[in-house]
Amino acid sequence: MLSKEEKKEAISKFKERKTPLGIYAVRCASTGEVWVGASRNLDASRNSVMFSLRLGLHREPSLQREWNAHGESAFSYEILEKLDEDVIPMAIKDLLAEKKKPSEAEIKQALEGLKCRCGTHMGILRAVKRAATMMG
Repeated sequence: MLSKEEKKEAISKFKERKTPLGIYAVRCASTGEVWVGASRNLDASRNSVMFSLRLGLHREPSLQREWNAHGESAFSYEILEKLDEDVIPMAIKDLLAEKKKPSEAEIKQALEGLKCRCGTHMGILRAVKRAATMMG
């Protein structure tokens, strides 16, 4: 059993941890369909997606229909790319929603304001290309 101090330290460490930000895909092995999303917390996102699907309450009707038809064992949750904290993943999700097969130029244009000095934008570009290919 943890002492009071050890509990406080454990809670403090938990609150200070960095959550993984990035792009994920939910894949149905039976049909090959893929749903792509972005999240500020990939761990929590996985739990949320699976929980809502199990309850029949997922906000994406096509994903819920496939889940209901094929069952949990046909689905996998995959992390496509982990991103740095300063990236806004919603810009990527919007681009993919607007156009399922964006060209590299269109992806670069959509990401133009997201470039940073750390060089993360190349990883983001690769992840968006990969996600767009999976969705196409």
